Formats: sequence, structure tokens, C-alpha cells
Amino acid sequence: MAVFPSGAISAGTTARGIAFVIALLAALPAMAQPSKPNVVFILADNVGYGDLGSYGGGELRGAPTPRLDQLAHEGLRLTQYLVEPSCTPSRAALMTGQYSIRNGMSLVGIPPQAANLPEKAFTMGELFKEAGYSTAIFGKWHLGGGYAGSQHSLPTEHGFDEFYGIPPDFTWDSATYPETMVLTHSFDRPGSTERFVPGENLTPHIVQAVAHGPLQRVRPYTPELRAEIDTDLVARSIDFIERQAGAGKPFFLYLPFSMGHFPNYPSQEFKGQSRIGNYGDKLIEGDAHVGRIVDTLKRLGIDDNTLLVFASDNGPQGETVRELGNLGTPDMGNAGPFRGELGEATEGSIRTCAILRWPGRIRPGTTSNAMFSIMDFLPTFARIIDASLPGDRPIDGVDQTDLLFGRSVAGHRESLLTFIGPDMTAVRWRQWRIYFSDVHPSGIGPQRQPGLFAASSPMVNWPKVYNIEMDPHEDLVVAGQFPWVISVALEVVEKYKDTLKAYPNPPPPNVTRF
Repeated sequence: MAVFPSGAISAGTTARGIAFVIALLAALPAMAQPSKPNVVFILADNVGYGDLGSYGGGELRGAPTPRLDQLAHEGLRLTQYLVEPSCTPSRAALMTGQYSIRNGMSLVGIPPQAANLPEKAFTMGELFKEAGYSTAIFGKWHLGGGYAGSQHSLPTEHGFDEFYGIPPDFTWDSATYPETMVLTHSFDRPGSTERFVPGENLTPHIVQAVAHGPLQRVRPYTPELRAEIDTDLVARSIDFIERQAGAGKPFFLYLPFSMGHFPNYPSQEFKGQSRIGNYGDKLIEGDAHVGRIVDTLKRLGIDDNTLLVFASDNGPQGETVRELGNLGTPDMGNAGPFRGELGEATEGSIRTCAILRWPGRIRPGTTSNAMFSIMDFLPTFARIIDASLPGDRPIDGVDQTDLLFGRSVAGHRESLLTFIGPDMTAVRWRQWRIYFSDVHPSGIGPQRQPGLFAASSPMVNWPKVYNIEMDPHEDLVVAGQFPWVISVALEVVEKYKDTLKAYPNPPPPNVTRF
């Protein structure tokens, strides 16, 4: 309520003046309403459930994560946050709010057989752009667009104003490709003494683009740049935040940086800071980068109007790249109490960390064990910014605002399907895991290959059933004791199959069956 000093409105004030003052007072509450919230989504890569201090890792892992631990203290920590088994599928699910297989993206992308995000896909970028937001992505897209004929898959064709990062078809280890090409003489000309020198066509490049513009090469993506890439991405993110805050425009920043993905070359600033080698150094580095984003929001006075999410895209990569550390240390994350790694349908692959912070809206210091899928972010954000989702396709994500704002303990999800390539391999229903394929490591000894290179065989009798609360590591099959769980799982499968009648899936991705 406004209070005016004595005499501010005198007896001689005209009727028109009084009317103006009344109109001004009536407008004040509307003017004071906060603008739409900003959203910052930081996506780590292959960081496992047991890596961060707030999830039982951190100092105990030899790599303290104080800024992320503080983030959890100031916000909501999800302990049953579920994703898809690998990078491309999880990112497709995040962007579209759909199972990755609905867009033909249920395998890690490998050009030229890589699946590309369909032109008709509706993404998180488009959600925010249509709601009047400035949008940017700095880092790893991994949903296609880098090859001729696939430009429609670029983030800048799906709602993002700005894109800067690694090639949109590839991941962080592509910086090492030219070195291994030279090492093996794989592109030498037969019968010639000429040696292969990485050139324009085979050397990956940092790229950039603006909305509906061409993809431009910026500079070669080298191992040296790999070590410093996150510093670059975070600096560009801070610049973007500052520009939008200065313009007074709401923004959506998507920062999928490299923290956790092999080869974990740390920057010079953080090299040697952990007690476990490169992987730990990169955890400490990523933790500091998250802190810089938070500090920027506070410095600009916009943190109270910004929803900040930190999450990982999937569980850790482990044995398949363990030799890529330094001084004999493994370059691999930790899945905590769960079994498995990146590329499998196991709990350790699809269950990882997620923290949400929004001062004044999300209660600080809270933890939720409600089931929350990476697909749920899209409809949740849509509800928060009062935006609409398309009605011409199934949206598999569910609105979880009740969970975020403390109106629900259980949330609105109780099941989740897991796909690998063309196959539905598992179902999660409440605390139960039901497997339709038996995924197990291939090879023996040093050539033991789990994850992406695991063997898989269909179950010809009954599915395997585990209770992950009784048995988090999935060591005891309990289908005999609880056979009714299979019936419930099959009901979940049938509901999904019913959606395919009106919305059939495109051909699934494939790099092994021709």
C-alpha cells in the first residue's frame, strides 16, 4: 500500500490528476509481478550416482564437490532420478519428453549411421523459444546435424538462438580421433611413403551456429582444447546470462559440458587436485564451474528468479575405458550401490544424480526418493512457464511440479521403460526391476567388456525380477517369490504398445544388424 506525505494531494488537485494517481496505484501490483523464471540446465556426462559428495562420493572418492554439495543443501536432491542407458538416448529424451525410440534415437549416435533428430521433433528449445525466451546451448548436442542432409537436426533448427560446442554428431573423445588415425596409419595411401596428416575433413572442429543459420567451423578440436573446453563453455554461458539479464529478457541456458566423460583431461587450473587422477580432477573442475554459474546468478541479482538444474545424462562409463586415466588410475565413475554402467539397462546405468535449486520456490535441504525421469523435465518446465506441449504425439514425461514445490511426496510417476536400439530390454515399476533381455559382459580378463560392448541374449522363458530396495546391487532374482510383478510389468508394456497404434515409431537406430 502506498503512503503519501501530508499535502501531497491538495484540495486544488484536479479530478484528472486524482484519476491518474488512482490508475497508477492500481497498476503497481501488476508491475511488481515477477517475470517468467529463467532456467539453467547443466548436464554432466557419465557422472555416476556415487560420485558427488551429496550422494555418498566427493571427499570419500578423493574428489571433493563442495559447490554441488552446497547446491543440494540449498535445493532438492533426487535419489531416484532415472535416465536412458547412454548419451544420445538420454539427450533425446530430455529434449523431447519422449522415449528416445519414438524419434529413432535409442542408440549412441555413430555417423553416418547415426540417428538424427527428426525435423518434426518438438524440443525443449522450442518450448522456451515459443514462450518468449532467449535460448542457448553451449557444449555437446549429440543429436545429429553435422552431416549434409541432416542440418534439420541442429539445435538452432529446434528453438535455440545460439549454439557453440563440439561437432553435433560426436562426443568428447572425438578430439583423440586424429591421433589414433596417425598412430595406426589408417589413412595412408597404399604403396606410398606419404603419411596421413589430420586435415579439414577428418579433424573434428569446434562449431557454432545461430538460429536457422549454417553450421560454421571455429577451430580444430584437439586434445589440448579438450582439456580446457569446459572453461570455454562456462565463460560463454556466463556471457549469455549477463547479456540476457542486461536486456531484462527471460532465458533458457542449456549447458551440456564434459564433466565425467572420457578422456577426462583436466584443465591446467585443476590438474592434480584430486587424489584419484584425471577423473577426480575433472569432478573437482566441474564442481567449480557449477559454482561460477551460481555466483553469476547471485552477482546479477537474478538467482531468486532462476531455476537451476544440475543432472547427469546417465550412469558412469567404467571398465571399457578404465585404461584412459593417468599413472594407472582408472578413468571411470562410480555407480554407488547399484550394478552396471553406461550402455546397459541396469540400475547403475539409468539411475544417477539430479539437483534442483530455486530460492523461494523449492524448499532448501530437501531430498526426494520419488521416481523422476529425465523425460519429466519438459512437461514440468511447460507447467512452470505456462507453455503448451504439442497434442499430435505422445509425451512420455509427466508434470512433476507438485513434487518440486512440496505438494506431493510420491510424485506422479511409478514406471519407466528402457530401450536399447530396437529392443525394450527392461521395465522399472516402483521398486521392482524386470528384465526381458539378459545383458552381461562379453570376454574375459583384460578384454572383459560390459556396458556398450556387453553381450545380450533374450529371455526365452520368464523375465528376471529384482527388488532394488531389498537388493540394490541386483544380485538375487526374486521372480519365483513375487511372480505377480511380471503381470504388472506386462500391463505397463501393453499401455505403451497401445500408443504405437496411433503413433508408430520410426525405424530404430542400428549399427550391427544389416
